[in-house]
Amino acid sequence: MTPDPKDIPLVPADEEEAARIEFSDVVSGQFDEDLAKEDVAPLKRVLLPQAESPKLHKVLAQSGLGSRIEMERLIADGHVSVNQEPAHVGQRVQFGDQIKVNGRLVKVRIAPPAPRVIAYHKPAGEVVTHDDPQNRPTVFRRLPRLYQGKWQSVGRLDLNTEGLLLLTSSGELANQLMHPRFGLEREYAVRSLGKLSNEQKQSLLDGITLEDGLAQFGSIEEGGGEGSNCWYRVTISEGRNREVRRMFEAVGHAVSRLIRIRYGAMVLPRGLKRGAFVELREHDIRALMQAAGAKAPLQSGPSRDNRAERANSRRRGNSVGPRPSTPRQPEERSNGPERLVRARPNKGAAPDPLKTSVGYIGAESLAMERQRKKAGEKAFRAGLVGKPKPRRP
Repeated sequence: MTPDPKDIPLVPADEEEAARIEFSDVVSGQFDEDLAKEDVAPLKRVLLPQAESPKLHKVLAQSGLGSRIEMERLIADGHVSVNQEPAHVGQRVQFGDQIKVNGRLVKVRIAPPAPRVIAYHKPAGEVVTHDDPQNRPTVFRRLPRLYQGKWQSVGRLDLNTEGLLLLTSSGELANQLMHPRFGLEREYAVRSLGKLSNEQKQSLLDGITLEDGLAQFGSIEEGGGEGSNCWYRVTISEGRNREVRRMFEAVGHAVSRLIRIRYGAMVLPRGLKRGAFVELREHDIRALMQAAGAKAPLQSGPSRDNRAERANSRRRGNSVGPRPSTPRQPEERSNGPERLVRARPNKGAAPDPLKTSVGYIGAESLAMERQRKKAGEKAFRAGLVGKPKPRRP
């Protein structure tokens, strides 16, 4: 039994804040304690059901070849093939399928599937690649299979880096989220060996020359630590290979632990186990694109999420549509000595999600997934259904 999205309550601002990982959680050790709790069950590694593909006879009729009944007869008589295989009545087709009638290719209009996005909690020890010559564990072995295409990562995390990794079924969406002109900010919790001096901090903010060019942090915040281990919260608007580690090494400090806790407006959800993922709903995907300053992806058709959003908007008393974002104001230095920001921020950088009407996203997707899981468990305990089985995408 799966709850309807319209029945999922809105996530209040205070609960949304409590549902995301904060830098202070990492420093205090709460981050690791929450993941070690046995009562925090990992989410299932299954996707939400995908909208059904159109039937072949309907697609052929829409292309102007005849009526639906005539197209069914044509298929039954063996005059139609799909991807070089004989078609059958009732067959469904997808975007990209090659359809031929009497051996001739037919141009049909099939909308591409809506992009899917998942937030994955990458553990240390996994590589972000489909094929690793060293046969190391990859993040893709934990992900559910897609009917069409393959998962593409939005940026990468190196072998020993953990935390938030976004993956999508859309190459176009992945490129948009990674494109330098959007300047999506990445936030990391960094544990270094030794404390940075004020001069070293300023060098990292002004820019360090690496072998592949200039690199600089948008901000650095001290988080304390024990002994020689010092925690820092840093933000950066690009994602070159091992960039954060190399920047710290350039000023004489090795990084002993690195956790990405935010990518753009998406924050690592609290309680998401290492090696588990949560699929973002359409509402959150649109918010992610809006925060990046990019166009929201086109949808293949109406969805339950859209109906839920309209219902939620009516409860709020707001109209449905994109919310305007507030441009980020240039920052000089913070009042406190523990946080430094770059004097001249990158003009192409996206605004801080905390300072826009979009805010951080992902809380509703996580809440709906957990609600769906609870509903299934309650039905099982009540004897209404059998033991829930993972659903194929």
